[in-house]
Amino acid sequence: MIASATHRTLLDLKFQQHHVARHGGHGEGSDCTGRNSDDVVIRVPVGTVVTDDATGEVLVDLVENGQRFVVAKGGRGGKGNAFFATSTNRAPRHAQPGEEGQKRWVRLELKLLADVGVIGFPNAGKSTLISVVSAAKPKIADYPFTTLTPNLGVVKYKDFGTFVIADIPGLIEGAHQGVGLGTRFLRHVERTAVLIHLLDISGEPPVRGWRNFETINRELELYSPDLAKKPQVVAIGKLDLPDTQERVEKEIDFFRGKGIEVFAISAVTGAGVPALIAAVVKKLKRDPREEHEH
Repeated sequence: MIASATHRTLLDLKFQQHHVARHGGHGEGSDCTGRNSDDVVIRVPVGTVVTDDATGEVLVDLVENGQRFVVAKGGRGGKGNAFFATSTNRAPRHAQPGEEGQKRWVRLELKLLADVGVIGFPNAGKSTLISVVSAAKPKIADYPFTTLTPNLGVVKYKDFGTFVIADIPGLIEGAHQGVGLGTRFLRHVERTAVLIHLLDISGEPPVRGWRNFETINRELELYSPDLAKKPQVVAIGKLDLPDTQERVEKEIDFFRGKGIEVFAISAVTGAGVPALIAAVVKKLKRDPREEHEH
């Protein structure tokens, strides 16, 4: 298998699940060896995890463009009788047969490679935020589960350079058990270094931001304790709406009492967004994985 930056999905492999190398050639006259079979090369998107289906062992995590991994080795070719000839036995009647190649069932799982993940309840404004801070143009509408696939965007920030941001859709209570779009998207959070936790306190009846904050974090914890430990930048969105404006100060004070800084933003007007991105970059700079890479 080869990781390829030009491949985006595993869809092709869903419809072709068997990949078999051709047999090599038989030995030929004049002591010629048989021809080797060509490799079977399967190209997969960068970010593909290959797992042995029988044992559950992760064989490789293909995270770099061009990275190669031999999933199954071909069999060793046999040796004809000429190989065993000696000065006293010039035509031995013994030969060594070839060996079977490996057979293996593997499972392929694609996890997004993003530096920053945007989490929150459906319709919290995640896609809108990404469309504002990056060149991504996700589909946006005013109803739950608008986003059925994660949206990726690239954000350029001053002298820091660029980072990749992705919205993680479908998180609701029970997501770790597959409720809603559940585990279909939770796995994508695993690769991120920093999370933006976006809250929506608009609408009726009034919604407490803290309750939603705790609910989403509980789902992260239940899916994987490591996810709950990832650094988060918390933001209350939709500051352009009157409901949010009336409630935001009280919410910020409540979070501050819990020792958590909260940014108030409007992706529509751009208010507060630069400060939010600056806070994200600050945490990215502290991330030990980022420091190790550079």
